Amino acid sequence: MDVRVVLHFAIVTRALSLLLQALLNAAIPDHEADAFRPPRVEEPLYLDSAVEWCFGGLSHWDAEHYLFIAERGYLYEHNFAFFPLLPVILRGLAETLLWPLSGWLSVRGRLLLAVAVGNSALFLLSAVALYAMSRVVLQDRRLALLSSLLYCLTPANVFMTSGYSESLFAALTFGGLFLLEKGFTFRACLALGIATAARSNGLVNIGFLLYLPSLNALSQIRAYRTTTTGRGKALRYAWVVARLLVTSLLGTGLIALPFCAFQYYGYRTFCTPSAALERVPPALVSLARRKGYRMPDENGPPPLWCMRPLPLLYSHIQDVYWDVGFLRYFELRQIPNFLLALPMASLGIVAAYAYYQANPDVCLRLGLWESAGRRLDKPTPGFFNPKVFVYVVHSTALLIFGTLCMHVQVLTRFLASSSPVPFWISAHLLLLNEPLLHRRKTSVPNVQLRAHDHTSRSSGGTTNPLHNPVSALLPHWRHCSATTQCILGYFLSYWVLGLALHCNFLPWT
Repeated sequence: MDVRVVLHFAIVTRALSLLLQALLNAAIPDHEADAFRPPRVEEPLYLDSAVEWCFGGLSHWDAEHYLFIAERGYLYEHNFAFFPLLPVILRGLAETLLWPLSGWLSVRGRLLLAVAVGNSALFLLSAVALYAMSRVVLQDRRLALLSSLLYCLTPANVFMTSGYSESLFAALTFGGLFLLEKGFTFRACLALGIATAARSNGLVNIGFLLYLPSLNALSQIRAYRTTTTGRGKALRYAWVVARLLVTSLLGTGLIALPFCAFQYYGYRTFCTPSAALERVPPALVSLARRKGYRMPDENGPPPLWCMRPLPLLYSHIQDVYWDVGFLRYFELRQIPNFLLALPMASLGIVAAYAYYQANPDVCLRLGLWESAGRRLDKPTPGFFNPKVFVYVVHSTALLIFGTLCMHVQVLTRFLASSSPVPFWISAHLLLLNEPLLHRRKTSVPNVQLRAHDHTSRSSGGTTNPLHNPVSALLPHWRHCSATTQCILGYFLSYWVLGLALHCNFLPWT
């Protein structure tokens, strides 16, 4: 089965990622970056140094925030930029599955081990969920398989492996969208709502909830138009519209609830504090005073953002601590970061352009109804399937927002963990331009990949391993097309380079 191929490749790439980050972290000295590095206030135990050597590279940059929150809670104001689901999961693993190691590992050591175990498992789930969703949307098994295998070599690899929420968010988002495509709306809303507890951009998934049920409702109305008459037709129309409105309102509330609840928790923590600094370890208080971190203090005045008409802590943090805002990153000194994000942005642009060129009528009609002579219930399989329209719109919206309003180097992990489109368009281009992936003869003698065949047997009578077209291409790198070399070169170079730089506090965030 294709799922076994995807799962096997995901396991291999996770194991290689953990091994490479340990070796690269040991071989390359850490850079002295101006990053969040809280002091260790807990005495290390016997195995802490070994776990730190093996998995210390997974705790750098933003991962320090998640580990700190899992250990200490939301102590500093800027910690609230990081949503609570991943810290809760990490602490849960540390206190349950890894609790027998508490005599040999401190809380920090168990949390670091939980990152390695938890994110690896979540990545496997996300890869399988992406394949399942791709099969439903693309209606092309081969394209779905190739897309999922490319996802296992994602350019955002290091963020999927280290203590970031990308793997968690991807698993919930892809799984939720699969459920929504299959018509399990309530379960989809639960998954997408939980995703919002992992990352703020989970709110954007509300668009899928509003669009896909609307598409289904229009299909029902078209069906009722030809099968019912008179009063019965009007009642059916009213029922479809009422159900759509109720689903949209309840689903939107369910997806937005975690974000709203977390903002309310931040408001109560800092605007009506009930904690005193005397209860906090002195080393952490000293760090706050030295770095200018705000802490909740019942004896101090509330921050100014509490007085705003809509006191959103998340917006305040993005503005003050990270200087995130419209066009703020457009400076000459940020050109290297724009170049870093250029390959992922290029994939997003190519996807939008190619889709519009192939389906101008679908785009102009927002994919909601068919043009003359074309039916949406029997779409063409592949990337140009009308069902892909909403995903291309979602990807393009994220691309525009990420380029104009965020730190642009984040674009790679932002898109790779939120949208299947970068992997769909990459797989589409490979299938379109790589002769080695097809049965036809190539221009290079004696170079031909095996056809996609799960049941063929070797001369010895044993079953061949399940075919992985990505790993089969790599030995024939020199004979691959320029398109294949560009796409796989981008994926593999970022896959390895991210591990080397990020795990040593070098600029790869």
